[in-house]
Amino acid sequence: METMKLRGIGKKLLTIYPSNNVLIADLLVYIPAVILYCCYLKETSTKKKIASALCILLYPSLILIDYGHFQYNSVSLGFALWGVLFLSYDWDLLGSLAFCLAINYKQMELYHSLPFFCYLLGKCFQKGLTGKGLVLLIKIAFTVVASFVICWLPFCTEVEQILQVLRRLFPIDRGLFEDKVANIWCSLSVLIKIKNVMSPQTQLKLSFAFTFLTLLPACIKLTLQPSLRRFKFALVSCALSFFLFSFQVHEKSILLVSIPVCLMINEIPLMCTWFLLVSTFSLLPLLLKDGLLLAYVVTTLAFLTVCATSFSIFEKTSEEDLQLKSLSLSIRGYIPSFRAFPKIIKSLFIVSVTLMGILTLMSATLTPPQKLPDLFPVSVSVVSCLHFLFFLTYFNAIVLWDSRNGRNQKKIN
Repeated sequence: METMKLRGIGKKLLTIYPSNNVLIADLLVYIPAVILYCCYLKETSTKKKIASALCILLYPSLILIDYGHFQYNSVSLGFALWGVLFLSYDWDLLGSLAFCLAINYKQMELYHSLPFFCYLLGKCFQKGLTGKGLVLLIKIAFTVVASFVICWLPFCTEVEQILQVLRRLFPIDRGLFEDKVANIWCSLSVLIKIKNVMSPQTQLKLSFAFTFLTLLPACIKLTLQPSLRRFKFALVSCALSFFLFSFQVHEKSILLVSIPVCLMINEIPLMCTWFLLVSTFSLLPLLLKDGLLLAYVVTTLAFLTVCATSFSIFEKTSEEDLQLKSLSLSIRGYIPSFRAFPKIIKSLFIVSVTLMGILTLMSATLTPPQKLPDLFPVSVSVVSCLHFLFFLTYFNAIVLWDSRNGRNQKKIN
């Protein structure tokens, strides 16, 4: 009886003070990880470290979803960030433990699982699987298994209970996608009703095939040539592949792509700022449902202002700033006069921001035609999806054409 009363009191507190609980979770897990990550960035001035931390903490989507939609995404994302931080210090066991906590807190951290696995496996290969590498692999495997056993122990009393938890974690019966999510399947459904022409089993196989094929190049490169720089880019490209092509994606899953992008905002300020603006825009239909239009506008403008003033994003458009020098040199081998990347990116950014502003205004003020009630949400999803496909190409290009080794890159001390 006492236990039931305590549970009832806990539920009431969560209902009455949801935003306070989110803030406590942020203060305990997410914010310390962000600050430590930015404080120990090597070859970065104090001003840039503060600016990086401020931009990450002001990222609108996480604020709007966690404090407006009342969720605790920052806990799992914070644990994943602690994992990145520990791996940066070569504390591989602590990094593995932190990521296990992240993935057991929220199963969507599977989006980041392959980069963690490939990076650690690549390190073991480098050390040699007949010596230190084998010992490290055994230690990591033991840490992962022990972490999962401890987290799952309360649910292992009955087989049916385990199956019920798995069904809740992986809701395959819900179909390929729900609502108006900015991924490829929802966007294609405008032209082809995929749910009507394919069986659920075929949809599942198709989404798996596309997801696997699009994330494979970055994972192979990371395994064969592990470095912190490639690890962070692989986190972005793999998570984006999952978001665009995997089965049963939710709008809020874009946060799993955005947080790794935040980690590179001091390296590629223009492209990272642009991506983070698009990721927030992609949530517009959900935010309008929750009555968060004003909060969306204010937080987005504040974020853009801080990024633009702190990093001078409109001046950082050279091939070196965009980290496309290697790709550009490869193209010049066939087209000697090619020097178009800076102009193309600048023009695309201006067109993109203008288009997002117009669609936001139309979604907020106009009533859609009766024959097309979902006109504005679908438009937002399709436009965002096209952006994400562009960014998937961009980040994969950086990974695949990257020739720098771990000693010559900017990384955490």
